[in-house]
Amino acid sequence: MAGEKLDIASARRKLHSPNIKTRKRALRAIHDAKRQKQVKNK
Repeated sequence: MAGEKLDIASARRKLHSPNIKTRKRALRAIHDAKRQKQVKNK
């Protein structure tokens, strides 16, 4: 599991994890993806 790139689908799935670190990592991955999408559209 360590070092794998989180795509949006797996990040959303991991948001329901009981592990706090996993949830935070997933949330950060989703935020980063949204930020990249906004930058790309400008």
